[in-house]
Amino acid sequence: MRAPVLILTARGTVGDRVIGLNLGADDYLPKPFDLDELEARLRALSRRRAESSTESGSSAYMAGGLRYEKESGAIYHQGLVLELTPRELALLQALIVKPGQAVSKERLFELVFPGEADVQYEAVEVVVYRLRKKLVNTGVTLVTLRGLGYLLKVDAR
Repeated sequence: MRAPVLILTARGTVGDRVIGLNLGADDYLPKPFDLDELEARLRALSRRRAESSTESGSSAYMAGGLRYEKESGAIYHQGLVLELTPRELALLQALIVKPGQAVSKERLFELVFPGEADVQYEAVEVVVYRLRKKLVNTGVTLVTLRGLGYLLKVDAR
């Protein structure tokens, strides 16, 4: 993911600005400048970055030491694919797109066991139990919130 570039410089001629922008800068602000203008330009760069990532379908999610690439459906830890069963993968995918936010047990059941009427509701707990073991030392913890569901918590480092 590319960070936006804002050039702050004393060189303010049109030629200097053109060169800076042609070399890849996202914005150019010559001195002297007002701090309010700098803040507004930084907000605009952040907005454009957020808009372009949703437009381009940027589909990588990060949580702790995990990276989920939505296009491939794979979850990586330290550059290696995390070895998960299809049900563990479905559960972790549902949680990693909303780290720190609770996902209800009902919603997880729908995602992990789609259309399986013969599966007990408590089977989600079994998948959670197995997944917790595989998430040790990945920088995230699967937390149970009684009555609410589960969430993926990024560990403090």
